[in-house]
Amino acid sequence: MSGADEQWTIGRLLKWTTDFLAARGADSPRLDAEVLLAHALGCRRIELYTRFDELPDDPRRAAFRELVRQRAGGMPVAYLVGHREFYSLSFRVTPDVLIPRPETELLLVRLLDLAKQHRSSRSGSRETSDRGRETSDGGRETSDAADETSAAGGTAESLQIADVGSGSGILAICAARALPGARVMAIDISPAALAVARENAQALGVTEHIEFVESDLFAALEPQPRFDFIVSNPPYVRSDELAGLMVDVRKFEPRLALEAGPRGTEVIERLVPQAAQRLKPGGWLLVEISPMIEPAVRQLLASDPAFEPPASVKDLAGQFRIVQARRRP
Repeated sequence: MSGADEQWTIGRLLKWTTDFLAARGADSPRLDAEVLLAHALGCRRIELYTRFDELPDDPRRAAFRELVRQRAGGMPVAYLVGHREFYSLSFRVTPDVLIPRPETELLLVRLLDLAKQHRSSRSGSRETSDRGRETSDGGRETSDAADETSAAGGTAESLQIADVGSGSGILAICAARALPGARVMAIDISPAALAVARENAQALGVTEHIEFVESDLFAALEPQPRFDFIVSNPPYVRSDELAGLMVDVRKFEPRLALEAGPRGTEVIERLVPQAAQRLKPGGWLLVEISPMIEPAVRQLLASDPAFEPPASVKDLAGQFRIVQARRRP
């Protein structure tokens, strides 16, 4: 980005940066260039398309130049701009947390689908029970507790959800927003990650619905509470896979949230029996996985007598991405 007679308009900056990042192996050089330039200019990315002939001032060009330099060195764009979109929401991210991936939206959608089914079936059971409480004179029994439950949208029977390995809080926060009345616990071993999750919960207005707990899986929790759903995107990268990861993942994202161990299933091996103890009868465990460890994870759940036979769910690319299992009633 030099040259005495060159006019570095927004359009030209984007063209030069796209070529520069492409030459250094960026997967999406044009998108990277647009996101970084919009961040340096303090505008939305779409606004760049109406400002191609504009000449940014020197301070903004200098800020953009530094962002491009760091991106060329492998620093992920999400860390450079400080946020990433997930499920149409903007989440703050730092090098203390994994960058949200589109694949994890499948885990959230599966959780929401099962949660709505769970609520519907429980609501039907409650209606049947209520009909059975008719009195001999044709009236109906009522109680303050029952009225309070109804008015609060199911306070006494609200869904209890645990997000284990919460990171930036994407699953916990989206669940709290999509399932009114649910109580969500965001669990992570990293206090720095939990701090980011708290910021996101505050920004998205769900702090009062989420409890944040620093813990290695469930180790720091009391025997109660028990959950209707336990959802987790745990570390599942094998140690021998690390060297083959893209440089922006391998060098910059937290290894604690990536690497599981030589088999890739070490964290899940500990999670499964703990989840069996923490789930209510009929509750669900949903785990995001690498397709390469799907058979091993499915076998882990199939061999645990607390669970019904597990099922695996494929992503849009046809790869197994989730293993789920229901605790026996």
